[in-house]
Amino acid sequence: MLRRTLTRMALVAVAGLGIAIPSASRAEDWKATVKEFRIGLLGGENTADRLKKHDGFQRLLQEKLGIPVKLFPAADYAGVMQGIAAGQLDAAGFGASAFAGAWIDCKCIEPIVVPQETDGSVFYYSVMVTRKDSGITSIDQMKGHSLAFADPNSTSGYLIPSATLKSKGVDLTDGKYFSRTGFAGGHEQGVVAMLNKQYDACVTWTSGQGDINEGYSRGNLKSMVTKGMLKMSDVNIIWQSGKIPNGPWAVRSALPSDLKKLLADFMLDLPKSHKDVYDSIEQGSGIGYVPATMDLYKDIIELRESERRGSRS
Repeated sequence: MLRRTLTRMALVAVAGLGIAIPSASRAEDWKATVKEFRIGLLGGENTADRLKKHDGFQRLLQEKLGIPVKLFPAADYAGVMQGIAAGQLDAAGFGASAFAGAWIDCKCIEPIVVPQETDGSVFYYSVMVTRKDSGITSIDQMKGHSLAFADPNSTSGYLIPSATLKSKGVDLTDGKYFSRTGFAGGHEQGVVAMLNKQYDACVTWTSGQGDINEGYSRGNLKSMVTKGMLKMSDVNIIWQSGKIPNGPWAVRSALPSDLKKLLADFMLDLPKSHKDVYDSIEQGSGIGYVPATMDLYKDIIELRESERRGSRS
């Protein structure tokens, strides 16, 4: 009796101070409209590997949200971008250029977290890679040879290297500087095409930190070395870009704010609570996530808008 009386007194006191009392049911209101959570997986490696890498992540997030979490691996980057814009997907781990392109198309997504590298930075690099036995060790020596880009919506696999080459006066029209260029369909596919001599070089992404013999600390090269698909002793890195902002995990802006916060908190905690799952989805040994803002992608958005204007002129 005394306990109930004290509880009522405490509630009256709190109400008198104008302090909102959180409601457990209110925090779950979003479940009335969101029956499942759909995550898009960008293209870049084979579907089985993408699903395997995200298996633990899917199960943990489903437990956290209390609703079904489904994974949708797309054939290419555009598939995820279009899925977000159409409201068919709720979230994805984007590259910076794919995020910028999706934002330009629909203004309907927002970044929530961005991966940190081992030094605490939120940047990575694009690199151009050739086979060691090709004897090609510089972009100058690439004249007359073929180059594989990863995907037209990839930052490191197209946007940054193509913009850099154009700024140096390189005409990307087939036969002008390179014998030909093409899109391999993803980062892993591009490296495989280069190793199989379908192209003389490819561009891909890496953290640029750690042991080069292991493919650095994070990125496509690291992933392929780990899977036994690549030996760094068999390739040359002949070019490296400037710093590129890591791509964000982003969500549809229309999602309930409580759900977006729950996902952000889950991601921020993941490297501490389940480091093996974090390492799996982030392709290496970054140290975690930090909150992401639109400011981080301002330059990439401007670059994509400039590229679109150029393609229409």
